Amino acid sequence: MFPALTADEVERTRRFATVQRFADGARVYETGKPSPGLLVVLSGVLRVSRRDGLGPDLPIVDHNVGSFSGEVGQLSGRRSFVDAVAVGDLEALLIKPDQLRALLIAEADLGERIMRALILRRVGLLEAGSGGPVLIGESSSPDVARLRTFLSRNGFPHLLLDPVDDEEARALIERYTPGPDELPLVVCPDGSVMLNPTEAALARCIGMLDTDASKQVYDVAIVGAGPAGLAAAVYAASEGLSVLVLDSSAFGGQAGASARIENYLGFPTGISGRALAGRAYTQAQKFGATMLIPAEAVHLDCERSGSDETVGLRVANERTVRSRTVVIATGAHYRRPQCTNLKTLEGCGIWYWASPIEAKMCAGQEVVLVGGGNSAGQAAVFLAGYASKVWMLVRGEGLAASMSQYLIERIAANPNIALRSRTEVIGVTGSRPSGLESVKWRHRDSAREETRAIRHLFLFLGADPCTEWLTECDVKVDDKGFVRTGFDELHSGESRRSALNLSLETNVRGVFAIGDVRAESVKRVGGAIGEGAAVVAQIHAFLATQARRSAKPTAQTAS
Repeated sequence: MFPALTADEVERTRRFATVQRFADGARVYETGKPSPGLLVVLSGVLRVSRRDGLGPDLPIVDHNVGSFSGEVGQLSGRRSFVDAVAVGDLEALLIKPDQLRALLIAEADLGERIMRALILRRVGLLEAGSGGPVLIGESSSPDVARLRTFLSRNGFPHLLLDPVDDEEARALIERYTPGPDELPLVVCPDGSVMLNPTEAALARCIGMLDTDASKQVYDVAIVGAGPAGLAAAVYAASEGLSVLVLDSSAFGGQAGASARIENYLGFPTGISGRALAGRAYTQAQKFGATMLIPAEAVHLDCERSGSDETVGLRVANERTVRSRTVVIATGAHYRRPQCTNLKTLEGCGIWYWASPIEAKMCAGQEVVLVGGGNSAGQAAVFLAGYASKVWMLVRGEGLAASMSQYLIERIAANPNIALRSRTEVIGVTGSRPSGLESVKWRHRDSAREETRAIRHLFLFLGADPCTEWLTECDVKVDDKGFVRTGFDELHSGESRRSALNLSLETNVRGVFAIGDVRAESVKRVGGAIGEGAAVVAQIHAFLATQARRSAKPTAQTAS
């Protein structure tokens, strides 16, 4: 986590850096403030400590000669999670984010050591919960779960103080006297306090939305940061294209909520969806991709304009970004059973993913899980390690038609999982904020009904494509709403050869679709990642064609 560079390695970093000097006691980093970059200490000491919005400082490390500061946030220049002061006169090499990315790529061996340390330091901050916001509310609260899930899925450290057993939390609640709907309190790193904020408000508080993407024209704008979108970002950025990635909630998509993926190539012992997505997210930033999360795309203007013939992409806060190409990787919405009161209870005992946060909330209790695909199977096995019993309901005859065999065998061998085939949920009871109280299900053939007092219902019923934001652009979709791509959908005038080369392009030139949102795609993590890699070659082909068209002289010029 804290390696010391040799004198030779320090010298190799100089061409990416500028020399900076700080007087004794100077504050170099400040929690919640923009970070200047990574510092390599030449002389003196850089003392690093961590704190949260409530103030107490805890030492982390003293960086001496040859040591370097920072964590993965230095790749994007986001706000600091730590404080750092000069002890004595400090001389250091300052490596700014763009130069740090250049160093990691140009100096492969040295870059690997630095990158590993930066990742481990972020992990350490996540485990300690310091440097990010402090949530104050009961751990069983749905809104606490909502904000914790948002922060966890985006890889941000945070601390939860429960007033049930924390005196400081009780004192803060008494001071701000929030109403029933105003908890949890959130103390931002700068000390400001918010009452039960939205995810977007929380994101602004911690600096996730500091980037102003409207000031640059990008080669590629990728909408959706699931496996397909992240793969496209990594490959496009690594090949020198300027890349912007937008997502309305968190990186990883539905795959990011998978407890364990065991059939993805290269991970024989499995990997969690969050870990896989986190690695891809960091990798994309290493190559220079710009991340704008959370930012919801609400409109695509397909009319190309300007000398560079860009398209406009408007996000929810009315900003418009411009790009030469757009990749649709928005995945799909979770499906819901036809039950009254279901939407009201979402986040209050009804979940569409199974992370450690939800698993701990239902420890020792019975839960219901609906679904028969691989995601449902992974979740059932994971939850069985916490819950006293997992009632697994599927509409079909069994699991063989939709689930991998290794998961079927694991479910059959687990005594905590009770499989009920040909069964569907028909009702739920409960209210906000107390949450889900009971679940009723019915056998489809015998019509036999059963109601159990259950406070947690997990739904893995597949999803419908997220394509509502494309309606004004006239991107063609199939009868189920999935985006159509390939030869039949290409704009008129293209030859058969170019059509085959741009099989992921939609009927709107320069607009591509990959992953779950694309019609006839393989709904697997591996398939999504493959399409994310493949689309980059097609983007290069499109941009090359555009460049040739721009360079072609007009008839008047030729004469």
